[in-house]
Amino acid sequence: MIPLAPAPEAVETGVGDVLLWGVLPYVVLAVVVGGSIWRYRYDQFGWTTRSSQLYESRILRIASPLFHFGILAVLAGHIMGLLIPASWTAAVGVTEGMYHFLALSIGTVAGVGTLLGIVLLIWRRRTTGPVFMATTKNDKFMYVMLVAALLTGLATTAISVFDHSVPDYRQTVSPWFRSIWILQPDVAAMAGAGPSFKLHVLWALGLFAVWPFTRLVHAFTAPVHYLFRPYIVYRSRDAGSSAHLAPVRRGWEPVGTRDRARGTTRAPERRGSRSAGRR
Repeated sequence: MIPLAPAPEAVETGVGDVLLWGVLPYVVLAVVVGGSIWRYRYDQFGWTTRSSQLYESRILRIASPLFHFGILAVLAGHIMGLLIPASWTAAVGVTEGMYHFLALSIGTVAGVGTLLGIVLLIWRRRTTGPVFMATTKNDKFMYVMLVAALLTGLATTAISVFDHSVPDYRQTVSPWFRSIWILQPDVAAMAGAGPSFKLHVLWALGLFAVWPFTRLVHAFTAPVHYLFRPYIVYRSRDAGSSAHLAPVRRGWEPVGTRDRARGTTRAPERRGSRSAGRR
């Protein structure tokens, strides 16, 4: 049984709480928006993941999908847990026990999968010479921030399971997160959260603050349009070289010159002839 969080009026807040939970989120939000705009305007060439698939693809084929699909599942779980109030899930018949069981089980699997994926990516980057040589200090710092955010998130999950004195995050972190977007930050709600949740939130804010200045910025321009772009039309082969292929569909004409269309070639004409008679 997860204990209820103390009432907001019963939580004592100080200047530090106001700065951390009432001011810092808006500073980070301004850095994310402003930094992304600056990066897009002045560093479009660097707005990329700097793919290293050319150097090594065997490990990347496993680690990259594991990390990316895992991080998407973690993001979906955070959105559901932070944005959907407890009253909404109760209205559709989902009890607190059912909700927390699903959140803990699915969240743990997604978190462990994401952590395993990023560990494989780091190990690949460290053990593959060309990939390691292409790794910058910025990349190393990004990996530290990502791994620490994942570890603190998994730690909050484990602590909330075994330590029954930790208040429910749906009564502390979730109301505070929703209050930020209506410009009325509920500082008391976040101040009443457990220490592990506070550490995880602070590290997440730090991760978002450096997000626009690392390769993570490519997530803002994910190639979603690939799902809706039209088919790419390529030129068909020459008629002679495509005889063994399937017939061309109606409406398409082979591309070639007039000589190829006739199937004959003409030798170049000569100006003179050796067999010409002498004068």
